[in-house]
Amino acid sequence: MINDLIYVYCVSDKLPEPEIDLASNGLNMLAINDFIVFFKHVPGFEFSEENLKRNISDIQWLEINARDHFMIISLIMGGCNVIPFKFGTIYNSPDSLTNFITEYSSSLIENFDFIRGKEEWTVKIYCDRISLNKQIDELSEEAAEMEKQIMASSPGKAFLLKRKKYDLVENEMDRLCTQYGQDYYDIFKNLSKSNRLNNLLPKEFTGREETMILNTAFLVCKDKVTDFINTADDLRKRDENSGFFIEVTGPWPPFSFISIKEKQ
Repeated sequence: MINDLIYVYCVSDKLPEPEIDLASNGLNMLAINDFIVFFKHVPGFEFSEENLKRNISDIQWLEINARDHFMIISLIMGGCNVIPFKFGTIYNSPDSLTNFITEYSSSLIENFDFIRGKEEWTVKIYCDRISLNKQIDELSEEAAEMEKQIMASSPGKAFLLKRKKYDLVENEMDRLCTQYGQDYYDIFKNLSKSNRLNNLLPKEFTGREETMILNTAFLVCKDKVTDFINTADDLRKRDENSGFFIEVTGPWPPFSFISIKEKQ
């Protein structure tokens, strides 16, 4: 059978404003109770449970379809609040989808109450340890004191102290990364309603030479977004010579702050 499965992108608590051209994106809407479900009919040869597992291992297929998933949710959320569904959420029939929405309606309402009027923004902090190393005597009293001892020592003792300083500097840079990361986190936390710490990503994943020291999602009230962005700009200017870099992106679909729970 062709296009016999239902691929769900997100659920809204009202129709989008302005109205979205669903047809051009192959989308459909289904009103279930007090919710609007946005979905697409997809073929089983791609999206059945077994075939989906196989296709996800195909990087090119995954990138194309994951990008489409995110793009469509972003399009819809531009006109209304949405609860995004995970990539690859499939239902076999309208009845199974209706049963899910009905069963979890109380949880959906709670989630909408929580995210309404808010946006998800991510903050990633990176450290260029080479640049930080160059500034270490200005940022660390212990490193500065040892440098004074090196300058005042004989060549032999200075050599030994330099080797000792190398270990000290590595430890001090680790400490500063922790300190700055915590400071950034606390500042942005105070500008948000909720937050979630994510795993740090390796360089091969970020494509950057700098080391990631903080990866956080924040749920920000829409009337605070400007302050959130301006704060990031101020911190970026403050610390640009210290080796720390701030990457703020958004708004994103609120994946990090949705929790659908069964009816108790």
